[in-house]
Amino acid sequence: MKALFKHPDFRVGVSELSAVAPGIAAWGLMTGVAMVKSGMSLVEVLLMAVLVFAGSSQLAALPLIVAGAPMWVILATSFCVNLRFMVFSAHLRPYVMHHSLWRRMAFGYGMADLNYVLFTKRYPHPASDAAGIEAQDAYWIGSCGMSWVSWVGATLVGIALANSIPLSWGLGFAGILALLGIMCSLATTRLRAVSAAIAGAAAVATYALPLKLNILVGIAAAVVVCLILEKTVPAKPLPSAPGTGDAA
Repeated sequence: MKALFKHPDFRVGVSELSAVAPGIAAWGLMTGVAMVKSGMSLVEVLLMAVLVFAGSSQLAALPLIVAGAPMWVILATSFCVNLRFMVFSAHLRPYVMHHSLWRRMAFGYGMADLNYVLFTKRYPHPASDAAGIEAQDAYWIGSCGMSWVSWVGATLVGIALANSIPLSWGLGFAGILALLGIMCSLATTRLRAVSAAIAGAAAVATYALPLKLNILVGIAAAVVVCLILEKTVPAKPLPSAPGTGDAA
């Protein structure tokens, strides 16, 4: 394991994630402030900050906790928000099956949206040789470690400065912009673009629903419609912008 920290790809992972770290940190800062102002105890806030490494589900759950929503609604919302990680995990399975169960669990804990996108862009296919596997592992540790430090560190700062930083600053919008960039980069087929449009339209149309249930409606609508379309219409890549195609 120590050799991975000295591997060149470890530094590459840290460097590439550092480019988006400010957005992650801004979002984590406001999440820390929101957790304190939600009425949770200091112990609960600190445990969630350090152990629950899931920014979008934390932000989805906090308003429900404040509103006194039933536990099943909070758990269902968090579960649906994190469903995307099942897809990520299925894709990354060939990359990590050479590891022990505990190391696979540790790698899964560190996985976040940006890490997944950057990792799969750098390594489109799992390596089959020892040197390639070591490079992938080193990059993953560097990228996930940088992401965790950015999020958790900023969240702890937000907790410490909760009474000095008003939620009206809206710094969390930087995190939303980061996720928006991820979504656009992942919309590489017409079906994916349609799913994003359906989820957004359904969530906006049902925004008046209590307890943030519009999130569940948006996810459910996108899943149902896209499952139907997937069986009837083959997925096609989106057309390339002029000048970006391969040379003849």
